[in-house]
Amino acid sequence: MWLLVTIAVFFSARWLCQKFNSPFMNPLLVSILVLIPMLTYLKIPFETYYADNKWINYLLQPAVVALAFPLYEQLPQIRANWRIIMLACGVGSIMSMLTASLIAIYMQADITLIASLLGKSVTTPIAMEVSSHLGGEPAIAAILVLIVGLFGAIMAYPIYNLLNITHPIAKGLTMGTVSHALGTATCAEKDPQDAAFSSLALVVCGVITSILAPSFFALSVWLAS
Repeated sequence: MWLLVTIAVFFSARWLCQKFNSPFMNPLLVSILVLIPMLTYLKIPFETYYADNKWINYLLQPAVVALAFPLYEQLPQIRANWRIIMLACGVGSIMSMLTASLIAIYMQADITLIASLLGKSVTTPIAMEVSSHLGGEPAIAAILVLIVGLFGAIMAYPIYNLLNITHPIAKGLTMGTVSHALGTATCAEKDPQDAAFSSLALVVCGVITSILAPSFFALSVWLAS
């Protein structure tokens, strides 16, 4: 039952997004705002909802693998711009962790929260693993990833339009660096080139974050002490 409800809500949300052409009508955001109150009101356990939607969950892995196709199509551009790509992903990953750490320290957050914050801009599995390794709370990391991803998916293209950013490399790399898979999905709906570079940034930033997060966490602990 809940599989059909989820599909119906999502496609209704997509219809609303296309009809009103507003970033705030993001299908994922609308679906969350509809389904969570519905499940809460009806007192449906998460386990029940999750079990009913297992087929959607099974599709997640092939969907991620499918992101490699636009990457393959853009291989010539990737080869030609690999220095820019690596620099952008490196700086983006470092700034993401640095700003998260400094803001958390300034607000006197505890070490567990800081550890959970460091992976906020990478995909959920990586963020949860990084958080767990550093002594954080994987559940908090997953929620932060969702919030950051949604924010990017909703606000990125309006910001691009406002600043007149049109180059697919610029749009794709910034989206993938900051908003991981959710942002990449938005790119896929807008432009295949954007999606290709967003997919690439998603992978590269995941690797960089996994390598550098322990060092940033150690620095954060030292600064907070």
